Amino acid sequence: MNTKQALISNALAAGATYKEFREEVSNHAKLKTTTGPNQTDALINYTKLNDARMRRLDKTTKISETHQALFSNYQKKVTWLVLTESWCGDAAQSLPVLNKIASITPHLTLKVALRDAHIDLMQHFLTNGAMAIPKLIAIDEVSGDIIGQWGPRPSEATKMVAHYKAANGSLSPEFKKDLQIWYTKDKGQSIIDDITEVLK
Repeated sequence: MNTKQALISNALAAGATYKEFREEVSNHAKLKTTTGPNQTDALINYTKLNDARMRRLDKTTKISETHQALFSNYQKKVTWLVLTESWCGDAAQSLPVLNKIASITPHLTLKVALRDAHIDLMQHFLTNGAMAIPKLIAIDEVSGDIIGQWGPRPSEATKMVAHYKAANGSLSPEFKKDLQIWYTKDKGQSIIDDITEVLK
């Protein structure tokens, strides 16, 4: 087993189910804390906000009949390992959708692990040199091979971020609000489209 595979095995062993992760985020929101080593007011507030976002998306995320047929007929045995933290806004928009897909895909297991507890693994899955989350790693359960990855954002949102950064250097609070509005209007459909490609 190479180092990357060993790190993945460790993260899977320590990982939570989606239900367990949701309970963890809700508990942090109630206690006014957050996952990860940095207990700043900003991250604590994001955790509280994300708990409410995920609660809403858990109820409202819909998958079309076409996509349902596609996911429910997928036969490969796959584990999705998602590296994230409770304060991550993109993760709050993505994880409920990923969970909904996993729940209708017969041989697909979703595990959630905290990025800051698995920094060595995260180093193998950087986005443009950054430890951007959420990061989904798709693992074939038979061979143990990594057969795909996704994140930290849907491809459409990634383009929006890239264009804004090219023009302005960094993301402003206003842009981050606009991005959350885009997620709300998109209703997870861009993530569903992206994941359809990952499963292919």
